[in-house]
Amino acid sequence: MIRYLLRRLLYAIPILLGVNLLTFCLFFMVNTPDDIARMHLGIKHVNHAAILNWEHSHGYDLPLFYNRHETHWQALTDTLFVHKSLSMFTLHFGLSDDGRDIAREIRQRAGPSLSIALPAFIIGLGTNISLALMLVWMRASLADRVGVIIAVALMSVSGLFYIIGGQFVIAHLWRWVPISGFVPGVDSWRFVLLPIAISVVAGIGNGMRWYRSIFLEEIGKDYVRTARAKGLDESRILFRHVLKNGMIPILTGAVTVLPLLFMGSLLTESFFGIPGLGSYVVDAIQSQDFAVVRAMVFIGSALYLIGLWLTDIAYGWVDPRVRLS
Repeated sequence: MIRYLLRRLLYAIPILLGVNLLTFCLFFMVNTPDDIARMHLGIKHVNHAAILNWEHSHGYDLPLFYNRHETHWQALTDTLFVHKSLSMFTLHFGLSDDGRDIAREIRQRAGPSLSIALPAFIIGLGTNISLALMLVWMRASLADRVGVIIAVALMSVSGLFYIIGGQFVIAHLWRWVPISGFVPGVDSWRFVLLPIAISVVAGIGNGMRWYRSIFLEEIGKDYVRTARAKGLDESRILFRHVLKNGMIPILTGAVTVLPLLFMGSLLTESFFGIPGLGSYVVDAIQSQDFAVVRAMVFIGSALYLIGLWLTDIAYGWVDPRVRLS
């Protein structure tokens, strides 16, 4: 098991290098450093001297992959790819195109993002699994059919409807919480309560229907029929056996949201004015700050690979057969 985990961890290095290389090519071969300079200086009324000065001050005046003005290893290391992309493997993200320290911005914005994403993930996961088990317990009944119809209806509604509707009804009409904004400290719960509730409600339809299909597949297997033949009641079968055996697909689905837990929700943070990483990415895209976007793509890829590695560990905890392989 340990050798398997180490092998998977080593596999992640070339994958991350490939993602890093692809991101670099998309940015610097589609948009040259001259194009990036013109975007920030203004496409019109900018001379060549101003472009060269901007590129030099932001470190964009180096060749992409090979520096023919240097010798030996410096010809490969004194390049944009090493300075702007490979340096992120040492967690050195550099400065954004507007001169701010990207690493410091990430540290400051990670807290507001986690204060929304982490509670929403935990509450949503527990709610969806509980509702799915309840529908499976009442399978083939009227309540089960109504629950599936409600789940499909909730899935069909855009997330923007929940955000705008929640802001209008709960924040504007009822004035229970602020419409937008954020303050650090103890009073932050007033600003994150509505985004958390909306995130949970928006994911109920998809999550409940997916977990229901997982548990329905498990409940038709031989070990469930054996448990019934031994006289176990239905609730014990569901919550002790079916839930445990359905954890592997649940863990597989949960790992996909790991980058979102750190990087935040783009729409939620933007609409509620939360100064998190999600709104940071949106602002960077709008201002065409490629340094920030590259850093966030790298972090998201690294977190996803870490999540896959942690999922392999969780598989061994849930299924002894994986632990012994």
